[in-house]
Amino acid sequence: MKLQPDMTSEALTRLKRARGQLNAVIEMMENGEDCRSALTQLAAVSKAIDRAGFKIIASGMRHCGTTRDRGEEPEMTEEELEKLFLALA
Repeated sequence: MKLQPDMTSEALTRLKRARGQLNAVIEMMENGEDCRSALTQLAAVSKAIDRAGFKIIASGMRHCGTTRDRGEEPEMTEEELEKLFLALA
């Protein structure tokens, strides 16, 4: 299934925010700042990336469901979507 802007805009926003947070963590490490602050930011980056992945899966599930409702064959099976979902967990 191809990533479509209308399906991934929220995930893309989260990933861009995570990129900024990750850049901040890298700077903190390069500047020798407090490890607690860096790890707190790193945890936020990790959570943002995970949530972006879940958003993409949820969008894919909705897209495939809508396709199926129209009587068409979806691009991915439920099993394929489940496998991707579990890869994130």
